[in-house]
Amino acid sequence: MDKMLYVAMSGAKQNMHALAVTANNLANAKTTGFKADLAQARTMQAFGEGLPTRVFSMTERASQNFGGGSIQTTGRDLDVAIQGDGWLAVQTPDGGEAYTRAGHLKLTETGGLETSNGDLLIGDAGPIFLPLPVNNIHISGDGTITVQPEGAPANAQEEVGRIKMVNPDVRDIEKGNDGLFRRKDGNIEPADVTVQLASGALEASNVNPVNEMTDMIALQRQFEMQLKLMKTAEEIDSASSSLLRAF
Repeated sequence: MDKMLYVAMSGAKQNMHALAVTANNLANAKTTGFKADLAQARTMQAFGEGLPTRVFSMTERASQNFGGGSIQTTGRDLDVAIQGDGWLAVQTPDGGEAYTRAGHLKLTETGGLETSNGDLLIGDAGPIFLPLPVNNIHISGDGTITVQPEGAPANAQEEVGRIKMVNPDVRDIEKGNDGLFRRKDGNIEPADVTVQLASGALEASNVNPVNEMTDMIALQRQFEMQLKLMKTAEEIDSASSSLLRAF
């Protein structure tokens, strides 16, 4: 009965993990540029002293759904969305480089161009800073940023930098706890000039709430089934003990 109990116990544990992933996806259904996490588990044989007769469930490294979300027009100058494949390069708090699809940008008091999460955008020469004060900011399809200095004529546009955009193979990147993506080997991805932006728009989350709710219901039922198996194992063990005592 310990085999049955072990399988049911490890299965229930992985169901709880999958429920947490699904709940996180639902919580980020409205998060700009969010990529839905995928939960997956497989059977593993337990090795140790004696024969390898025990099997348990093991969660594999989580992956993501890299499908694009819908493009929503906002008309805001500092909103950008990647068209097709590609990522925006940002500087992490530790000075490293990471990648995101969240294009809701804002200016800091010092002129830094950063995402809504506070990560500075990277350009051709490091983090992008605009010369304040400025009146109009325009971001073109190739990531080039032009501004109209305060007090200058309307046709006076000054180029101040270009956003670094990359297009790595999705098999080479992984998601961190901060929601940003990085190369698995720790290297810096080179810029890709073929990546294009849509200005005045944002990419919505690619989470499908209906599918996530359906998955959550299925996982809850699987969890209940695992608990019933554990209870059944207990009942069979009690019945076996009673039968032995009878003799």
